[in-house]
Amino acid sequence: MSYYFKKTVEIPFDQAVAQVTERLKEYGFGVLTEIDVRATLKKKLDVDFPNYQILGACNPPFAYRALLAEPEIGLLMPCNVVVRENAEGKVEVSAVDPLQSMSSVDNPNLADVAAEVRDKLREVIETL
Repeated sequence: MSYYFKKTVEIPFDQAVAQVTERLKEYGFGVLTEIDVRATLKKKLDVDFPNYQILGACNPPFAYRALLAEPEIGLLMPCNVVVRENAEGKVEVSAVDPLQSMSSVDNPNLADVAAEVRDKLREVIETL
């Protein structure tokens, strides 16, 4: 089983980032962090890299439930969503599968929360 799911979209990169951010909001997620990998690699290593944005998405009610079940689960949060240009110049949007990323935690109380978050993130990606 894959640790992520993805979709290729037929819109420009910046528009995809904006659309993903808006769609996440519609599903109850806020974007806590935005990492511009391309700009960071240019600044730190002076290398050229395709457009690549990491959005740290968080749904507060789910985060709260997960933290109550497992206080250290913050190490695996927020849920990352990536918008990137692939080798063909197309834009791909992918999201981590929380059920997979949290499967290493031996706490059955997390499985329900992770499955609900996965379902919402999958819907976000599928509805783009």
